[in-house]
Amino acid sequence: MANIDIERSHHLGIPAARSVVDKIAADMQKRLGVTHQWQGDVLQFSGTGVHGAISVSEDAVRITAQLGMLLSAFRGKIEQDIGEKLDLHLA
Repeated sequence: MANIDIERSHHLGIPAARSVVDKIAADMQKRLGVTHQWQGDVLQFSGTGVHGAISVSEDAVRITAQLGMLLSAFRGKIEQDIGEKLDLHLA
């Protein structure tokens, strides 16, 4: 198993940051088949070979995930894609 832990700061406030996270979650659902649900300001997600959370605060978004054996091989690419999406939408 491999872990992912990515955090990015932002100046959007919680409602706008949650909107960005919703877009990322929709993309994850489409690409990885994950399901997701908000619990307060934390979006929990899970799917075959992956589970984790995206936490939203007033000034940061943090993604933590555990990848199963198959997805562990793609950890670097997955981290890069997530980081690029966060950088693009939180700037």
